[in-house]
Amino acid sequence: MNQCNQFGQPVGEALIDWQPRQHPARVELKGEYCSLTPLRTEHAAALFAAYALAPDTRSWTWLLREPDASVEDFTNWVASVCELSDPIHFTVIDNQTNAPVGTLALMRIDAKNGVVEVGHVHFSPLLSRTPMSTEAQYLLMRYVFETLGYRRYEWKCNSLNAPSRRAALRLGFQYEGQFRQALVIKGHNRDTDWFSIIDNEWEAVSRAFQNWLAADNFTADGEQKRSLENWRESLR
Repeated sequence: MNQCNQFGQPVGEALIDWQPRQHPARVELKGEYCSLTPLRTEHAAALFAAYALAPDTRSWTWLLREPDASVEDFTNWVASVCELSDPIHFTVIDNQTNAPVGTLALMRIDAKNGVVEVGHVHFSPLLSRTPMSTEAQYLLMRYVFETLGYRRYEWKCNSLNAPSRRAALRLGFQYEGQFRQALVIKGHNRDTDWFSIIDNEWEAVSRAFQNWLAADNFTADGEQKRSLENWRESLR
């Protein structure tokens, strides 16, 4: 509830016990379908091969980088980012094959205010549109909200990136607006759409993830019985 100061001006809700949060670490996060592990150069060859399974390079369109010409180039990029403290890149590991199948990262980390963004999401065809891809997002969210105690989890994307917008809404993010002419990417203007999940929404979002990921939510041929959005709506 908003409060007012001695001048009658609204100053927002008092956070009496608030303390800066811990900076995210390079942790291992284990799920039923997949696991997250800190990105390492040992993952580079398998990731490069997984991305190469795509019939074209459209998955690179919205990334900040162009596709690498060789596994050596990709390995060099991994080496340049895998030890950074922001962003912190994670590799998604398929629990059945123990193979790297994609990456995502925590970035723009603001421990003082308990705010962090998920970004650099690059899922190979082995990961996209599978329960693993949803679980990977859930594992990182759970770490941020439940282990670290952050207040706000952000998702940002190019306003023209319709698949990313749909993914954000499906995962439970709330649309907040558009920052016009926010960036210049690969020689093109980028308007950026902002989405977020905040801590008081997390319980319902988390329960929906758990219900969706449960084995009994899928048929024998792997089709979902109820959508993630449907589970979330039923828990409101």
